[in-house]
Amino acid sequence: MSTKKSNYLLGISFVSTIGGFLFGYDTAIISGCNSFLEQHFQLSAAMLGLVVSSALLGTILGCVIAGTITDKFGRKKALILAALCLTVSALGSMLPPQFLGDLDHSFWIASDVTTSFNFLIVVRLIGGIGVGITSVVAPIYISELSKPESRGKMVSMYQLSITLGILLAFLVDWIVLSNAGDAAGIISSESSSFWSWLFVDELWRGMFGTEVPIALLFLCLLFIVPETPRWLITKGRKVEALAIMEKILGKEEAQVEMKEIEALEKEETGGFKELFQPFLRIPLLIGILLPMFAHLSGIAAIMYYAPNIINESVKSVESAFLGAVLVGVVNSAFTFVAISQIEKFGRKKLLLIGVVGAFISLSGVGILFAIGSQYVIIPLLMYVASFAFSFGPIVWVIISEIFPTRIRGLAVSIGSFSLMVTGFVVTLTNPVLIETINASGTFFLYAFLTMPAIWFIWKFVPETKGKTLEDIEKYWRSKIKSSNKS
Repeated sequence: MSTKKSNYLLGISFVSTIGGFLFGYDTAIISGCNSFLEQHFQLSAAMLGLVVSSALLGTILGCVIAGTITDKFGRKKALILAALCLTVSALGSMLPPQFLGDLDHSFWIASDVTTSFNFLIVVRLIGGIGVGITSVVAPIYISELSKPESRGKMVSMYQLSITLGILLAFLVDWIVLSNAGDAAGIISSESSSFWSWLFVDELWRGMFGTEVPIALLFLCLLFIVPETPRWLITKGRKVEALAIMEKILGKEEAQVEMKEIEALEKEETGGFKELFQPFLRIPLLIGILLPMFAHLSGIAAIMYYAPNIINESVKSVESAFLGAVLVGVVNSAFTFVAISQIEKFGRKKLLLIGVVGAFISLSGVGILFAIGSQYVIIPLLMYVASFAFSFGPIVWVIISEIFPTRIRGLAVSIGSFSLMVTGFVVTLTNPVLIETINASGTFFLYAFLTMPAIWFIWKFVPETKGKTLEDIEKYWRSKIKSSNKS
């Protein structure tokens, strides 16, 4: 591939991965807000769980509608809708509902707490819809534009963007908190300025507001990227598809790829009928259970409540925030491991190594919490590292590869739905679990829930390294034919 074509593909992938960056940023930014939300709205453990998990409720809805939107209207338009939702959510989380009707800005001194709380829930739900759509569409978009030998690496870039978003969010939370000092979260006086209100008095609003420029950048850049050729072919727009493929692959390779896609496209019927054909039973099982296992290991709880969890051990707010930054650093660093090794070792081997590591490290977290150790951060970081080079990127790679083009959006949305529902339950219940069975019991539970994943991956997940998307589909078809003969 020429440098020009390679840069073109990288540019397209970069734009789509900004959605992943926002996913990670939105996930982690609230972790710094939690204690201030508790204080501002006088929240119980259960209510805090509801606030934090409200975005994940939105992601569930986003996953439900994403398949239909992306298969009917295209990958690009679906991403534009997601960017709009994320922009609205960031603005709404930063500003209270009475902002437009109170031009003298007295809202920042005395706002209706109940109205603000309900409004925050609503806009977090809207942002979650954007994240849900992005989680389905971005991996599909990247996988459909990538060459077989680099597809795992390119889709892993999506997970890397999530981890970098998480890291930046942790850093921003720490910077905002450090800047506010002892006045953080304390409403000062009627003479308080807008910026003081935003980043000191109600600094959680300022933390949310830092997402606005990223969401706007994502929205603007989406208007200059192309639609995927595979989706265009399913809609009969073959001239447009070929022109895009030639830009990415060159004329000769584009013609060969075009014929392969067209040949399989004629065999496909699309929709739920295609999804539930016998040859797709195992892919569907993988698409549902693999994302579910990823979140049952407790990663959502760690990312959403990192400072709270670390504070259970170190009993220092500032140290807990710094620990959260360290979580973000390890998460990003070991995602690079996945990107550099996924085409060498393959998907399955990295998954098995990472999941076994996750089980061991989660057990270690539980043990150290049980004995009251201050070194919980060590096995916690080991768990984050194990997750970051296995479950984190590889789930997205696999579920974006194993389904036929015409139903890929629908199928991946089901997988993302499974992931988001599990993440919602884990996030909602984490504060209550820590309050009732303590931190040690909570992490022993996460370790136990990780065990079935090891067997499932070994037994059912195939190796897709180096195969074209069309080759993977042929593999599933041949597998069902072989089982029918036997």
